[in-house]
Amino acid sequence: MDVMPKWADVVLIPLISILLAAILSALVILAIGENPWEALKLMVSGALGSTYGWGYTLYYTTNFIFTGLAVAIAFHARMFNIGGEGQALLGGLGVAVVCLFIPWPHWTLALLGCIIGAALFGAAWAAIPAFLQAKRGSHIVITTIMFNFIAAALLNYFLIGALKVPGSMEPASAKFPEATHLPSFQDMFSFGEATLFRGAPANVTFFVAVAACVGLWALIWRTRLGYEIRAFGHSESAAKYAGISPTKIIMVSMLISGGLAGMMAINNVQGEAERLVLNAVEGAGFIGIAVALMGRSHPFGVFLAALLFGFLYQGGAELALWTSIPRELIIVIQALVILFTGALDNMVRMPLERLFLSMRRAKQ
Repeated sequence: MDVMPKWADVVLIPLISILLAAILSALVILAIGENPWEALKLMVSGALGSTYGWGYTLYYTTNFIFTGLAVAIAFHARMFNIGGEGQALLGGLGVAVVCLFIPWPHWTLALLGCIIGAALFGAAWAAIPAFLQAKRGSHIVITTIMFNFIAAALLNYFLIGALKVPGSMEPASAKFPEATHLPSFQDMFSFGEATLFRGAPANVTFFVAVAACVGLWALIWRTRLGYEIRAFGHSESAAKYAGISPTKIIMVSMLISGGLAGMMAINNVQGEAERLVLNAVEGAGFIGIAVALMGRSHPFGVFLAALLFGFLYQGGAELALWTSIPRELIIVIQALVILFTGALDNMVRMPLERLFLSMRRAKQ
């Protein structure tokens, strides 16, 4: 029997962790001479107070959903995929190849092609560390970290070589054809004279990310493969005794993980930049680790955690723009959220477990 109800583990612990991070962040803001309450109001206003703010918040949220889901599926198989950054970079390369070298008649077909291309390139990049772990015993954490740097170098090689625009000094690909451009929220939700989400980069990829959450939930909890992944994650020896192949689970889980991370490129490469540029991922692969930890590796939890980090990104940008609070402090606030929801999880969990245990004994 679980010491603590499931709702407390999924909802209460993250909420208390966020509250503790918020209190400590407020003290830091107060220490540099700013008003924490005014800073919070500015963050909320900048991220959620207009359709423009929502457009940026949901754009960042979309990135974090994909990378968070990528880390989550690996967690279920008891693996720590820290290679989301590199897999998303290679996913961008897949999107560029699909958009630049295939003549698409309409964005709907281009979107399907880019989903396949991004997922295949991301999965291919994750397959190598997965194979090394499954067959050679190499630790997945070490190999995926190394492959992030290799992916960045490989992308740089293509952007100053095969994909470089002739005569241009910029390490970037050519602009994608207009038929591949995805509709933004401004295109989708503006009617008549009312223009919503003006200039915001949020686009139709957000709904692809939501569909990925639903699809991963169905895979993990409604399929035989999902059961095998979870069984392997709970006990490798028991899974092997039940006839589940460790090599199969490691390879399949990492292929799905890499594919999901690669699909982030649909949002930032095809949807926002409409071309491939250096550092298009902007650290979202590493934020995905915090998102998965905070969301307890559940797709719905990942969605909520991604929304929180999307709010922090956009609200933090507004805070740095309109106050004397430096952008680095926003990174500190994000780090505190990660610290309390990840590294210091037991600091909140253990007292709550004792509380629920004492309440259960009192009822008996």
